[in-house]
Amino acid sequence: MALINKSHPEEFILLGFADRPWLELPLFIILLITYPMAMMGNIAIILVSKLDPRLHSPMYFFLTNLSFLDMCYTTSIVPQMLFNLGSAKKTISYVGCAAQLYFFHIMGGTECLLLAIMSFDRYVAICKPLHYTLVMNQNIRILLVSTVWLCGMTYAVSEATVTLQLPLCGLNTLDHLLCEIPVLIKTACGEKGANELTLSVVCIFMLAVPLCLILASYACIGHAVFKIKSSEGRKKAFGTCSSHLIVVFLFYGPAISMYLQPPSSISRDQPKFMALFYGVVTPTLNPFIYTLRNKDVKGALGKLVRSIFTSK
Repeated sequence: MALINKSHPEEFILLGFADRPWLELPLFIILLITYPMAMMGNIAIILVSKLDPRLHSPMYFFLTNLSFLDMCYTTSIVPQMLFNLGSAKKTISYVGCAAQLYFFHIMGGTECLLLAIMSFDRYVAICKPLHYTLVMNQNIRILLVSTVWLCGMTYAVSEATVTLQLPLCGLNTLDHLLCEIPVLIKTACGEKGANELTLSVVCIFMLAVPLCLILASYACIGHAVFKIKSSEGRKKAFGTCSSHLIVVFLFYGPAISMYLQPPSSISRDQPKFMALFYGVVTPTLNPFIYTLRNKDVKGALGKLVRSIFTSK
């Protein structure tokens, strides 16, 4: 099967907030501020996790991968959004749209599964502490992350490729800020019930199943934490786990509202606000959530900043 539909238009017009032009300048300014913040915050997390020996643990290995994912995730959409919001020409080439479709969904699918792996890591650390170093050894960590990336790529390539085969009947207008699978399915003409059903079934495995595993892990963690006699130990466990839970709900909430319902039932503005949320807001907030609620990361970040100024 060819990767690109031969009857495709040369470019797509991304309507975005064309019906609310007064929103474009504020949104442009917000993206112009939050995108560098997201990049710097996630780069800082990666640097401190690599440079501080105290953070050479499985949890920070997974956190480093999450930060890298968030950087790629937001980069796959924000530059295009800034270009469209800042100019009168609100178009994206078909090849650019296809590339964005693949990369955006690879990062999104991988992040869904990585968040589940991170909750499993916390489960083993708190509920099975004596087996933690054995279960989460370096080989297992690399295997888990590689599997997560492979699954994310498989999901994105298969779903995006099938979506790109849908007939558009000369339509080249997308009522969205970016190229996203549900919106392309909704825009397509002809019979698309099979595509909607396939997307829903796949997203049950990519969203609902990992979320259930996360909630089950944290139910066990909550039970174990209440058994910890030390108040300091309980506080540290709650601090680490609450950060992860906040990130989980920030990401999964909007994603579920977009992908676990038929594309035909999605309202006009829902994809725009949801994409801004899980593609921009979440990657920007993640570093601050993990930093503000984690003494080890705050300490390592402070040490890194002091060493930079001392060297100067």
